[in-house]
Amino acid sequence: MLKVAVIGAGNIGKIHARCYADNAQSQLVAVCDMARDKADALAQEFTAKSYSSVEELLENEELDAVSVATAGVENGSHHFEPVMKVLEAGVPVLCEKPISNDINEARQMVAKAKEKNVLLGINLNHRFTPAAARLKQLQQDGALGEVLFINMALWFLNPNDPPPWHHIRALHPHSIDVMRFFGGDIKRVQCFMHKAPGKTSSWSTLSLNVQFASGAVGHLTGSQDMSWNHAIERCEVGGSKGRAIIENVFQRLEFMPRDSPEKTVLENGIMSGMSHFDDTFKIRIGKFIEQVAAGEPLAASGEDGLAAQEVIEAAIRSHQNGTVEDVIEN
Repeated sequence: MLKVAVIGAGNIGKIHARCYADNAQSQLVAVCDMARDKADALAQEFTAKSYSSVEELLENEELDAVSVATAGVENGSHHFEPVMKVLEAGVPVLCEKPISNDINEARQMVAKAKEKNVLLGINLNHRFTPAAARLKQLQQDGALGEVLFINMALWFLNPNDPPPWHHIRALHPHSIDVMRFFGGDIKRVQCFMHKAPGKTSSWSTLSLNVQFASGAVGHLTGSQDMSWNHAIERCEVGGSKGRAIIENVFQRLEFMPRDSPEKTVLENGIMSGMSHFDDTFKIRIGKFIEQVAAGEPLAASGEDGLAAQEVIEAAIRSHQNGTVEDVIEN
């Protein structure tokens, strides 16, 4: 059984803590947060120890894995320091997305994991659904054929007016990761952004064209100006032998073979193990536990998180310069 700690006692940290506590292969032994009252409250809920510094946590606990569920500017500026300290201690890490809102810090985190030969994963949980797994199996079995295009959309409502790049840096690591999960590395991008009425700072809606290294093409429509009352995500993958659509992350998968009028439809049901979006955390963290215990390479690794952020930074450059931008490879 893995002994695990969670760094960051906010709402996402609470979800991580619950997932570890409910998993038969892990034991939540500690919670850490600079706000000691938050750490104490969450630790008490799960009968764990409480710490207010990462140094104190690492000095006093023998850990098999750590979740870093801090936040910060663009939901990522507080990840670097705790991740680097935990990696230096030789403990596998699952970091919340984005890996960092600073691309140089993200590169250093991946480099440190390689240097120390320690597992680093990112919570890119949108790929961890039964629908995504089934589509990936269709792809691996050859039913989809060669990927020709991927159309992605992710939208919801954020009534606030956050900093200019919050929308793309904080939200779209998910979108880019799903596109890369089915299409492979992205080579070039072209991005246009728009500010909705009432927004003076945030580029809250975007259109992103991509070219994959394979030659396939794709498109992402993203917005923080829509609604929570309807579907928030859609992924369409077109292949040389068929086309597939995942509706609303996990709710429905349709596969349409090119040479047949019959369509396969898989609805999310109670036997799928998912009844709510938060179940993506349970599945993703469960996979992290399984792979750490086995010493296997991680799905949605630090390298995947960094690759998504490199695409995002290229998209920002494209919008600023009015250019098609190459994605930096690491």
